[in-house]
Amino acid sequence: MFLSIDAGNSNIVFGFYQEVSQSWIHECRIETTPDLSLLHIEKQLHLFFLENEIKPDQIQRIGFSSVVPDVNLIVEQFCRHYLGKPVFRVNAKRYKNLRVSTKNPNEIGSDLMCNVTAAYEKFGKSVIIVDFGTALTFTAVSDNGEILGVNIVPGLHTAVKALSMNTAKLPLVKLEFPKSALGTNTTESIQAGILYGYTGLVKGMLQAIEGELGFPSKIIATGGLSSILHTLKDRFDLVDRNLTLEGIRLITLANGK
Repeated sequence: MFLSIDAGNSNIVFGFYQEVSQSWIHECRIETTPDLSLLHIEKQLHLFFLENEIKPDQIQRIGFSSVVPDVNLIVEQFCRHYLGKPVFRVNAKRYKNLRVSTKNPNEIGSDLMCNVTAAYEKFGKSVIIVDFGTALTFTAVSDNGEILGVNIVPGLHTAVKALSMNTAKLPLVKLEFPKSALGTNTTESIQAGILYGYTGLVKGMLQAIEGELGFPSKIIATGGLSSILHTLKDRFDLVDRNLTLEGIRLITLANGK
């Protein structure tokens, strides 16, 4: 079994890939908090392992991507102490064996590089990856695997939190699609503004990027919130929640680990 760990600003995702079925069979999410401890991760994963009948010795290899430096040591300690396995960390030095390339390897987040690797492996041609995470990102890749550029926007949860934190009377609401673009109460009004607004944002951004590129591209959506904007489903060629996890796996294998 292969374990991919994706440490993001909102969650640390532990994804379990079974080689026999060639599929992602389990996923565990732990919130990324300032006071995150090794003990907390061990408790959460121990319970998760018991519930899903996973034994630590079933895990043969571990790949790790992180955009949160403060959690790196804790995650690596967990893998060594609890799982008894070394960790392969995805970083700019690891990209030379990949089919994709970037002019600025030290500037692009490892999560985006993992997305690009998995997306290009799927299609082998020009692709735009829309990642609905803490930040909403658009990454464009050419037919020959070169990363052409990245576009970064505040993510859905980030927008909702900012609205609540910076206003006196607007609450923090659930990201549920309302029935109308015009809300009849405060909660529906915020949901309508954010979700209908971001639907238009994504459509407009993709149109602008495709127009600038001047050639057609496959479009993949990923990220934990990729399914919320169901109004965009016809705009995507593929929705793959596990794209980052798959990219971590592929980059680890490409480096012989």
